[in-house]
Amino acid sequence: MARIKIYSTATCPICDKAKLLLAKWHIPYDEARIDEDHEALKEMLAISNHARTVPQITIDGRWIGGFSELTEMHMDGELDALMEE
Repeated sequence: MARIKIYSTATCPICDKAKLLLAKWHIPYDEARIDEDHEALKEMLAISNHARTVPQITIDGRWIGGFSELTEMHMDGELDALMEE
């Protein structure tokens, strides 16, 4: 099971960018499409303090924010432990 979860929609280019970067960094993730799954939307709202934008990203169930926060964590080396060998 992936430790990163991305809440996204089908029409979100920033969501696509986040998923491409995770793939490039060889970091597995699960995706929850809030435009297709009402339960995923409710989960995202609860975890993210009712954020209204996507992507919203969690690591080990802890909300980290969106694309900007993900890239900052990578630049700071905080995602190294999540990379697949």
